[in-house]
Order: sequence, then C-alpha cells, then structure tokens
Amino acid sequence: MKKIAVLISGQGSNLQAIIEACQTGFIPGKIVTVISNKIDSFGLERAKSAGIPSRVFLRQDFTSNLDMDKAIGDYLDDLNVDLIVLAGYMKILTKPFTQRFTGKILNIHPSLLPKYPGLHTYQRALENSDSEHGTTVHFVNEDVDSGAIVLQAKVPIFAGDTVKEIELRTREQEYHIYPLVIKWFVEDRLKLIENQAYLDGKPLPPNGYANE
Repeated sequence: MKKIAVLISGQGSNLQAIIEACQTGFIPGKIVTVISNKIDSFGLERAKSAGIPSRVFLRQDFTSNLDMDKAIGDYLDDLNVDLIVLAGYMKILTKPFTQRFTGKILNIHPSLLPKYPGLHTYQRALENSDSEHGTTVHFVNEDVDSGAIVLQAKVPIFAGDTVKEIELRTREQEYHIYPLVIKWFVEDRLKLIENQAYLDGKPLPPNGYANE
C-alpha cells in the first residue's frame, strides 16, 4: 500500500476529502503523516480525529527555507513516502526539495492553469468578468503553479456572483477531482516522465485529461 503525506497550512478541507477517500478504499493508499507550517491549522485537528500522525515545521525554527525543506524532506524519506500531496500548503517549496521528489508531488490550484497562477484567483476572475473559473491538479516542479497538468474542473461564473460564491463552487469540484488524481497515482496509472504527465501509458494534453 502506497504511503501518502499531506502538507497543509489551513482548514484542511481538501485533506478531509482525501482522508475520507482513503477510509472508503476509493484511494487504495494510506496517509502516514500530515505536515503543517502553521501550528493553528485546523487540518491538524482533522488528522488527529482520523488517527493520522502529524508534524509541524515552523519557519522560525530554521535558519533558512532550504534548511526547513531539507528537514521536511528527511522526515518524508524516513517514512518512505510514495506521494506528497499539497492541500492548501501556503509556502513555496525550494528548488532542491522539488527536485528531490520529482514526480512525487501533486498540488491543487484554484484556477484553470496556466491562467491565474499565484494568489487571489477568484478575485482576479471576477475583476476580469470571466464567465468561468475552475481548479487544476498538477505535478509540482521548481516553478510556481507551472508543473504538468493532470486534471481540471470548470465552474460557471454567474452575474452577481461574489468571490465567496465562486470559491465555494470551485471547492466542491476540488473535493472530487483531487482524490481521483491521487487514486490514479496510487494505482500506478499516473506518472511524470520528462515533465510530461502520463495516464495509463499515454501522454496527457497540455490542459490535462479529457480537456475540451
């Protein structure tokens, strides 16, 4: 059974979806640790309730980001982790960390990448009068929000929508597609080969599986 580590910074709502997918057997893997860079992350309570060990790594306890990421990486190696899942982890990973775990880190980002990398994606979509928004699961590389895309889900933006309404609509999709992509990885169906995502041995298109 493949070992999964989930990195969080906040509420852990995607973490909860992944926990439940593992509990039901939808994801045939095991979350062996939850890591947070915030001591007050509610996601740590979710991990505790599910009986999952957790660790907190605080930036102030290390001389540099490199040292912090090395400590996290050493901890993950000690656990023989097969997959690292970023679920609202609000810290940019250092290049040595992403290279150390190439092809083993997934992230979910609340936009239809490559559109709107970075922060405040819902607000940016609203300000630009977009008719749709969405979310993207992708492999992580050394550049922010730019790794190979695996799967996207679109949501409509209606006249009069608020940022909160767009966010809630997008999050509902995240809770479905993130466990699915993790399932693919755990079942050895999903791989990263030379910065290209492959599913069942076939390269995925630039915007991921089943994109229009």
